[in-house]
Amino acid sequence: MANPSPAKVGVECPHCGFKQTEYAAAKSSICRQCGRYFSPFAPKPGLKLRTREEAPAPENSSILGRFEDFWRRQRSLVIECFECKRKQQVCGAATSTICPACSAHIDLRDYKITSGFSRTIRTRGDVHLTAKGDLGSSSVVCQCALVEGKLRGNLHCDDTATINYSGKIPGRISARHVIVERKADIHCFRQVRVESIEIKGRMSGEIIAQTMVTVHKRGSLEGDVTARAISVEKGGVFCGQLVIGHAGLMQGELLQEQKPAAASVPESDFPGTAPRPLPAT
Repeated sequence: MANPSPAKVGVECPHCGFKQTEYAAAKSSICRQCGRYFSPFAPKPGLKLRTREEAPAPENSSILGRFEDFWRRQRSLVIECFECKRKQQVCGAATSTICPACSAHIDLRDYKITSGFSRTIRTRGDVHLTAKGDLGSSSVVCQCALVEGKLRGNLHCDDTATINYSGKIPGRISARHVIVERKADIHCFRQVRVESIEIKGRMSGEIIAQTMVTVHKRGSLEGDVTARAISVEKGGVFCGQLVIGHAGLMQGELLQEQKPAAASVPESDFPGTAPRPLPAT
């Protein structure tokens, strides 16, 4: 039996009075007449709502925090639909929106995890896993992430993932850029797939980077690395196997591809031998 389609209700734009239909679960919408954002089901004045710790973080009471919140409301963001990948521009104060192409719901909230949390997260906002947090979700998809507590599931960040945690990470990590902070000491059981990664603390595991792996001063990396380039600053430590170039090629194959004149070198007398990645320390 097919699942029933989500219920839709009629709403009215408070700015121009234009009437349109939206999903009953929508938190915010955009008027198809005047193009302004509005909340179709805003709570009545004086109504108190219960909040949970894993809900989006409350506004910062400091002057700097208020200024950041104000600036975020004024600016607009370009987000991408999870389903059809269509991009659209939304207000910085919006907590969710509807894709104009496929009508899919898109969460825009920031999440702050301060205790045990096991629900799946898929948002275009940020995720902050505090030191006392325990994120057991099987899948977390977000814009940016700050990991200071236990991460048990898979994490994907469209932008930057900052890790300031000591312990084991059993899930996969993928992001455009990863930063392992100075006080971090992590062991990754699965591959870490990134465009680039900076290691300022200690890390062990397998890394596949599209561009650069950087081990900073007093940083330590142990494991297999596949990247286009690697930089180990003075005082940094790298121990493991290193493959420079494309992820699907071994280092010996890349050398043959770059130096065709090397064909004059006699081949090995042992049949069946294949190039292997060179260990580096």
